[in-house]
Amino acid sequence: MDKLTAKEEDIMMVLWELERAFVKDIVSKLSGKNHYNTISTIVRNLEDKGYVAHQAFGKTHQYFPVITKEQYSKTFLATAMDGYFENSYKDLVSFFAKEEKISAKELREILNLIENK
Repeated sequence: MDKLTAKEEDIMMVLWELERAFVKDIVSKLSGKNHYNTISTIVRNLEDKGYVAHQAFGKTHQYFPVITKEQYSKTFLATAMDGYFENSYKDLVSFFAKEEKISAKELREILNLIENK
């Protein structure tokens, strides 16, 4: 699975939310200025990468995700774990704790989930 650019991820987030969309629908959901042709090109690139497929309606295409958000999340997390945390979930959680991105309460909830599995 190829890594997505930030703009590709933005488009995938819209497709995961809408489930099926025409390019005009994607453009309207994205924040900021987005040119229709640029988004159309990126969506076709996502199709080439195997992330989306389309259903043709005459000359227009309705796009839908082929990869689930969960599948992408697992791949992205695995890449981050390997590249930044040497495959150590302890280091990952420690990073968030040091950056104050996770509270003690949330850590206790995580421990509770682990202990009750």
